[in-house]
Amino acid sequence: MLSLPAPAEPVHVRHPEGTLHGFLSLTTEQGQVLANGDLIEIVRGDRVTSRLTFHFKDGSLDEETTVFTQRGVFRLISDHHIQHGPYFPTQLDMNIDVAKGTVVTRSKGKDGKEQVSTDNMKLPPDLYNGLVTPVVKNLQTDAPETKVSMIVATPKPRIVTLAMSPLGPAPFSVAGFERKALQYEIKIELGGVVGLIAPVLGKAPPNIYMWIEGGEVPVFLRETGPLFEGGAVLTISLVGPGWPDNNR
Repeated sequence: MLSLPAPAEPVHVRHPEGTLHGFLSLTTEQGQVLANGDLIEIVRGDRVTSRLTFHFKDGSLDEETTVFTQRGVFRLISDHHIQHGPYFPTQLDMNIDVAKGTVVTRSKGKDGKEQVSTDNMKLPPDLYNGLVTPVVKNLQTDAPETKVSMIVATPKPRIVTLAMSPLGPAPFSVAGFERKALQYEIKIELGGVVGLIAPVLGKAPPNIYMWIEGGEVPVFLRETGPLFEGGAVLTISLVGPGWPDNNR
């Protein structure tokens, strides 16, 4: 049985998600491109299916498919996260079913042995695996801090708290014209004894940073943070298509 953090209220929907297809890049802190990505969202009735996929140059795959509703507040229905290939030290397949209250995790380490675990629990109403970006786009800019829950994708999954705070405006440019983004800091609070000893052991997870352009239709621009526990800090960026010089 997984332990629950203090309950929080689901985030209210001010900007509903719609059908979209966005292009993304995944780079190291030195600017090396590791993978190209696609974010696809499809709306059918009162349900939204979001699929975020990264195809790595070395053949690795990171894919997360999230199903949720957005009637007044965001509610997670299911989340399926796959990480496999040489980039990932642990091959992972985690499936969250909120209605059933189950978290099924299949993992395989360097020794090649597969482990399968099923955790049954009452999942909190503010569980937002795969929904962090829509949630940040819907935060009140004058709210000093908003906390939600997430299950960390590890062989032994656990619930953590994400504490999200606005850091103020940050400049960026489009086609040479300067614009302003909103930068957010996302702290991962482990809670319990683990949260107390992690900083002492030097294992406290790094903060995640996200940049959003606000306005009538907020849009994701960039995010920095690790893809898995103990992983390097990477940058996910919204990108546009490139064209060969002879294609005019």
